[in-house]
Amino acid sequence: MLTLRSSGDRGYADHGWLKSFHSFSFAGYYDPAHMGWGNLRVINEDRIAPGTGFGTHGHRDMEIISYVLSGNLAHKDSMGNVKGIPPGDVQRMSAGKGVMHSEFNHAEGQQTHFFQIWIEPNVMGIAPSYEQKTVPVNAKRGQLQLIASPQGEGHAVKISADAALYAGLFDGSESATLALNPARKAYVHLVQGQLQVNGLTLQAGDAARIEAESQLTLSQGQGAEVLVFDLAA
Repeated sequence: MLTLRSSGDRGYADHGWLKSFHSFSFAGYYDPAHMGWGNLRVINEDRIAPGTGFGTHGHRDMEIISYVLSGNLAHKDSMGNVKGIPPGDVQRMSAGKGVMHSEFNHAEGQQTHFFQIWIEPNVMGIAPSYEQKTVPVNAKRGQLQLIASPQGEGHAVKISADAALYAGLFDGSESATLALNPARKAYVHLVQGQLQVNGLTLQAGDAARIEAESQLTLSQGQGAEVLVFDLAA
């Protein structure tokens, strides 16, 4: 079963320096019908104005993934990491027993547009850690590329969670299928463009909640970039 979550139904916050869409309840946006899906807890689509950002703040016991579309996200944390995250990179921070970090847009004259994703871990109180990998465009072209998993193989960062995250780029006749375990949940978020998901047409910002399905088929993309989650039920 697929359930459409349209882009316009997401929560929205405009802080001037930050414009953010919330797929699930977060901060000042609360919807008891959208508290997460499986062990996926947060998908925030953020746009940060140049020279601004999130000051130092803390997290605990959460797997946090950043996926940058444009600009450059500057990351600094209490583990000593000082990194820039450009488009094409995927970054993972395991908050574990506690970490402090900040995120800023240092791309001069350019907005930084990125997705921040939180997945609930399957182990608590671990030492915090950081990882960042570059995912080449051709690895996502016309296919689903694994970018986060418990094993961290290939281009994927390693997460301490019972989940897998894929990214793909689809246009024209390009298509892909992914086998699903019907006992688990899946979630598809269309980052940009247009795409058919098991025959359901999604526009940019739309998502599909998926349960009791054995296969995912992506097709008829029009400039589509997509994130696909395989999740614990």
